[in-house]
Amino acid sequence: MLDKIIKRFITSAISIYILRCLIGFCIGYAMFLKFPEYELFWTLLSIILVISPEEKDSRKLSIERFKSNLIGSLVALACIQTIGSSFYSIIAGIILTIIVCRSFKVMNMARVALVALLIIMVQPHHSSIVEAPIFRFVSVSTGCFIGLLIVVFTSMMIRPLKRKYGIPY
Repeated sequence: MLDKIIKRFITSAISIYILRCLIGFCIGYAMFLKFPEYELFWTLLSIILVISPEEKDSRKLSIERFKSNLIGSLVALACIQTIGSSFYSIIAGIILTIIVCRSFKVMNMARVALVALLIIMVQPHHSSIVEAPIFRFVSVSTGCFIGLLIVVFTSMMIRPLKRKYGIPY
């Protein structure tokens, strides 16, 4: 009976995605509650953004989302530090983010990079204009890293189970 449940679980992309999202939410929410003085909502959001619902190539897609989140975050940080936070710096950030995504061959994840850029540049900041982009960058990057680790570790746990039950992975 237990074997049947395990086999059904590891062959279901939706079960694996739900598990990953729940793990990510629990980690992110615990951090959000533990450190309310930081803008860790963005960590929570980034964790969920990085976790891929696709069964095939989920690790590869999560790595690409991780890279694109970092691209968007770094471009936003650079724009705010050099140009400031204005309509024109956001326009420059959008253009630069798309160009950098193209250079790093993650154009299919440019939307994720642009979301990270907008999170850092548009959303009002609770702390000073100097600290806020840095905190937001660290928050988004941390979320991306946690999301990627969740995908990697759950893949490492599921792969031997699939092998045991003769399921291709």
